[in-house]
Amino acid sequence: MHLFFSVGEPSGDEHAAHVMEEIRRHVPQARFSGLGGPQMQQQGLDCVFQLTDLAVMGIGKVLPLLKKFRDVYLLAKQHLEQERPDAVVLVDFPGFNWHIAAAAKKLDIPVYFYCPPQLWAWAPWRIKKVRKYVDCILAVLPFEAKWYEDRGVDCEYVGHPFFDDVAAAKLDHAFMDGFERDSQFVLGVLPGSRKHEVERNFPVMLDMLQTLYQKHVNIKFPVACYKEWHRDRCQKFIDDMGVQLPISLHVGKTSEIIETAHSCLMVSGSVSLELLARKTPGVVMYGGSVLMYVLGHTLITVDYFSLPNLIAGRELMPELPYVFSKGEHIDEKVNILDRWISDRSELQDITDQMADLADEIVEVGGVTRAAQTLLKRLGHRLTEEQPLRRAA
Repeated sequence: MHLFFSVGEPSGDEHAAHVMEEIRRHVPQARFSGLGGPQMQQQGLDCVFQLTDLAVMGIGKVLPLLKKFRDVYLLAKQHLEQERPDAVVLVDFPGFNWHIAAAAKKLDIPVYFYCPPQLWAWAPWRIKKVRKYVDCILAVLPFEAKWYEDRGVDCEYVGHPFFDDVAAAKLDHAFMDGFERDSQFVLGVLPGSRKHEVERNFPVMLDMLQTLYQKHVNIKFPVACYKEWHRDRCQKFIDDMGVQLPISLHVGKTSEIIETAHSCLMVSGSVSLELLARKTPGVVMYGGSVLMYVLGHTLITVDYFSLPNLIAGRELMPELPYVFSKGEHIDEKVNILDRWISDRSELQDITDQMADLADEIVEVGGVTRAAQTLLKRLGHRLTEEQPLRRAA
C-alpha cells in the first residue's frame, strides 16, 4: 500500500505522523511519500519536499512564495504521475492542497481530506471544490461531519487528533510544581509556532504584560516556545525592549504551561483546542496586515476566529484582531485579563463554561479512527486481534 500525503503546517505534520504510525502497526510494509515535515519523515515519509518550511499566513506572506509553491506543486504532480499511489491524503493547508487534489483526480487517484478546511466557518461557497476533487472527508468535529454530509459530501467523523495529543501527553509535573498557583497568578503566554507570528505578536504581548504587571506584581509569565530559535527570538525582543518582568521562556513545555496557567494570552491557532481540552481560559490575539484587514472585512462573514468560539457560537475566549500595535481594542483585552486576575469568580465562570464545552466536544481516539477509515476504504480488513491504537 502506498499513500501520498500533502501536509503544510507543523501541527498537521504531527497529526499525519501519528496516522502513519497507526497504519504501519497494521500494515508494516506500507509506503508513505509526499509533502510534509520532520515528524512525518521520522515515520518513514519519502519526502518530495518539506512543505512545512513554507507555512505562512496572510496574503502579504504568501505572494512572495507563489513561484516556490508552484515549483513544489510541479514536483508533487510529477511524483503522482510516476508513482501512482493508492490514495492521496491531504491535511489542512487548503489553499495549496486544492491543487494537489485536482492533480490526483486527473489521475483517478482517490483523495481523502483529513482535518479538512473549515468551510462551514470561512468559505461555504467552496463546497463545489470538495465535491469535485475529494472522495471522502475525514471530519474532526461532530457538527463539521454533519455540515459536509448535509451538502452531499461523503464524510466520516473520526475525531480531532489534538485531543489524542492532550490525552497522551506525559506532563512534567516537577516543572509544573515550580509555579505556586495558590500564591501567584500564572498567565501562560503562547506566541505561536510560526516565525512571523512571533515577530508580529510577541512585542505587543510584552506591552500588554507590562501593563498588567503594573497592576499585579504577584504574577508570573511563562512563555511556551516552539523551538530553540523561538526562544532566542523572544529573548531578543525582551532585551531590545528593556522589559523587566517575571517572565521565563521554555521550549517543549506548551502542555505544562497550559495545564498550570490560570489563563493564557495566546496567538490564534489550533492550540486553542488544547486550552479547551485542558479547560484553561484564554485571550486570543492575531495581528494582520492592512490588506488582510480589508479582505477579512470584505470576504469573511463569521463573527469569530478561534475554534472554541466557532464551536460555542459565542466569544468564550475573547479575541483581539489588530492591524496596528496600539489601540482601544488592545486596552480592552488587557482589561479582561485584569478582571480575571482581580476577580477569580469571573475567571471561574469562564473556566466552568470551557469545561461544559469540553465535555460536549472532546473525544479521544481520532487518530485511530482516521487510520482505520483509510485502511478500510482501501480494502484492508481490520481484525479484532490486530486493533489499531495510539501509544499512550
